[in-house]
Amino acid sequence: MGGLAALEPESRRRTETSLVLSEKLVAFLRAEKTRDPRASVPELLRRARLRGIVPDDLPVDRTTVWRACRRMGLVTRARTDTKREGDTRRWRYAHRMRCLLCDGKHFRAGGERLRRVALFFLDDATRYGLDVLVGTSESTELFLRGLYDVVHKHGLADLLYLDRGPGFISSDTLTVVQSGLGAWLIHGKARYPAGRGAIERFNRTAQDQVLRALDGAAEVDPDCGALTLRLRHYLVGYNDTPHETLGKDTPRQRWDAGRPLRFPDDETDLYFRFVVRTTRKVSADHVIKEGGQLWEAPWGLGGRQVEVLRHVLDRRLWVFEDGRRVELAELDPHANATERRGSGTPGSEGPDPGPRPDEGVPTTAASLAFNRDLLPLVDGDGGFIDVEGPPEEQQEPREEHEEEP
Repeated sequence: MGGLAALEPESRRRTETSLVLSEKLVAFLRAEKTRDPRASVPELLRRARLRGIVPDDLPVDRTTVWRACRRMGLVTRARTDTKREGDTRRWRYAHRMRCLLCDGKHFRAGGERLRRVALFFLDDATRYGLDVLVGTSESTELFLRGLYDVVHKHGLADLLYLDRGPGFISSDTLTVVQSGLGAWLIHGKARYPAGRGAIERFNRTAQDQVLRALDGAAEVDPDCGALTLRLRHYLVGYNDTPHETLGKDTPRQRWDAGRPLRFPDDETDLYFRFVVRTTRKVSADHVIKEGGQLWEAPWGLGGRQVEVLRHVLDRRLWVFEDGRRVELAELDPHANATERRGSGTPGSEGPDPGPRPDEGVPTTAASLAFNRDLLPLVDGDGGFIDVEGPPEEQQEPREEHEEEP
């Protein structure tokens, strides 16, 4: 029929108004939007019907009207000063460790081109590269491990400015930053990389200078530890390179001239700043479920709500018992099957400790009944026992009779 030429799409004439709406309605839209930019499309259609420009029985698609307004360059938003516009002024803190920047940069490494991600930690005031950690994917554990090293090496920050990556928006990250480190946590606006201009520009520099040379290089070890060592070596050179935004000073020069740093009291203080507190219920058989695993709780906590402390890096768990912090062990049902059990009774606080030294042996009702019904007829010396009285009273006269000679 038309051959191959008929299969090609026909060129359409691009209109600057609308091919569906009448010229009278288009002129009305242009005039009304000029006088009242905040008028919505449904409001404009209601005005047009009241003025007779659009008949009452003629349906008009509001989307068609909105697209016509867009083609004519008219304002299509109710407000032009909404929060979406944002405050786009450039900013930078004056002192080091006032604001800590972090972002993940994905790349490929080694001859097999394995996927890796590098978390770069950057100081906002001095552009000093604090540290870098390489992993296979962005995660909460990877970020908190890197943050732990940064705090250990460079001290505490006042504020963390992050994007909305999976490791940055988790509840563990929020708890550690706010409660453990006592810092503010701010997430940048989604799909707005300009708000993270400093770290985004650093990522581009790192991509040009080091990361692109790792893609497909057979001599490069794709192990995360080896890549971390390589990128940390790169940061040393970066920190000693003159920076344009620093007036040709190096990041190290600005860093060394900064304010005093704040560190945790000691290693133990730093360690327990990365602890998350949760509440769990202990089962009747003294088991706590946390993180998809089962942990054995101390005796006496069955059926109670307890506060559980979980370290976000090594996954150790503790509970408080009588004011003491007790570390929990993971449940091992196979070991429990062969381990010797205590002699406690159900509902007791622990194994039966047995009688006290000063308690003696009690004479129960069952013992008295046995002595009454099945008492021997002779004593140890072969003499008869008077069965009418208790055994204690029967022994005394015989002892006095034997002493007379």
